[in-house]
Amino acid sequence: MKAPGVDRPNTGATVAPPARSRPDASAARPLVDAHAHFAYAGGPRSDWEALNRSRLEAGARIGISLHIASILGSWGRTSPIYFPSPDDVTAGNEAMRAIVREHPSLVKGYVTVNPNYTAHAVAEIERGLEHGMVGVKLAASRRASDALLDPIAALAGERGVPVLQHAWQRRTREVPNQEISDALDLLALAGRHAGCTFILAHIGGGGDWAHSLRALRGARNVYVDLSGSGVDRGMLELCLECVGAERLLWGCDLTMDTGWAKLRALDAMGLAPEALEGIRWKTAARLFRLSL
Repeated sequence: MKAPGVDRPNTGATVAPPARSRPDASAARPLVDAHAHFAYAGGPRSDWEALNRSRLEAGARIGISLHIASILGSWGRTSPIYFPSPDDVTAGNEAMRAIVREHPSLVKGYVTVNPNYTAHAVAEIERGLEHGMVGVKLAASRRASDALLDPIAALAGERGVPVLQHAWQRRTREVPNQEISDALDLLALAGRHAGCTFILAHIGGGGDWAHSLRALRGARNVYVDLSGSGVDRGMLELCLECVGAERLLWGCDLTMDTGWAKLRALDAMGLAPEALEGIRWKTAARLFRLSL
């Protein structure tokens, strides 16, 4: 029986070190992926080790200095994807911590929680932060505007760690098996917790990103990560117009090639060097209190 707050010695989360790659012109410049995911033995994929190794190898080629990542329970294997059981949440977080321990200079972790189990979520955050996790990950277990998220946001604000909220870019309908949130839902939560920093996830994840970005004007405690497979024309320009470079974080989510495409686009947009460095790593370093 595992004692509370003590990591199991073997979580089945081994990740091989990334292969060395040819240096490029940006290799010496830090680059933080603020929205990454890893897999583990408790999830549905039997090739989870190869998947994790592939992520680190691709990151090395792109030039990623640090992956800030989460593991979302069992991803449907033993409890619903977006409504993971407390046991699945704990197992995923333990596996995430194991990966961080293996690669302490390359990977940092979010604590994933299901706010429907409030006491468990709070305990997971406390345990995760004690073991070096740097943020909180909320998926689609409860709408962001729901008061059930208040204890989580209050604790994150008190402890000075950001909350990454899975989001749709404009919610127009209900979807079975998940509680989807959009920018308006996140703004409701952020308005109640001015002392907490929130990150609206994957602006490139599909949907009406223009709606999200225009809604976020002036929301100083809500940041936007650039991850997601969408690389639509005008997306990055509207990010800069509505949110500003100072509230943008580069990231990949699941599709690292499209994260790289956005990085190439940012390099070609003629941004001031300080603005570009902020998006690449400096803002993440400040929010997550990193030494890079």
